Amino acid sequence: MFQSTFYMDKIEQLEALQDIRKMMNRSVRFLSLSGLSGLFTGCYALIAGFIVYRYNNGILLIDNYTNEDIHFFITLGTITLILAISTSFLFTKKKARKEGTKLWDESAKNAFINLCIPLLVGGILCLTYISQGLNGLLAPTTLIFYGLALVNASKFTFPMVRQLGIMEIGLGLVNTLFIGFGLIFWLIGFGLLHIIYGTYMYFKYDRT
Repeated sequence: MFQSTFYMDKIEQLEALQDIRKMMNRSVRFLSLSGLSGLFTGCYALIAGFIVYRYNNGILLIDNYTNEDIHFFITLGTITLILAISTSFLFTKKKARKEGTKLWDESAKNAFINLCIPLLVGGILCLTYISQGLNGLLAPTTLIFYGLALVNASKFTFPMVRQLGIMEIGLGLVNTLFIGFGLIFWLIGFGLLHIIYGTYMYFKYDRT
């Protein structure tokens, strides 16, 4: 009888510790991020890449952009970004409501700020490249700074975001050795990697 009571007390203590750990983890990490957000973002990127591919008449190697091309790419990229952000917001809001948590708390704010700083720096650098005619550096630069943004924000969300960021940075660095093949690296980085990441996150966290 004594051993049974002692065993039950131990189980209750372990459960209490696990609950405390979850509460502390949620207080510093934004865990309402939905895996479906990454999945749909990857699909949007692949669709945008296919549109660019058709726009270039089936040519993957692009070593010379005109101003008209840049305007088209910026417009398409903006539309894709709006779709990705809107979809991510809807899925994340749905997940937060399901878990009974706040969508915008201190952890979400920290993740957002740390994500935006590298993105803003990378965006300004890309505008500088465009003004100087260094359009071939746009693809690797966006991949590198997006990866840096993910690594920077990963301290406040799921650890796998850091791994995704490192892969994006690696792709961007390799892309600097193959200027002109930015479309291929974009499709891999923003499309394929996001689909793999989103699918993994969905089955590991969302479904459970």
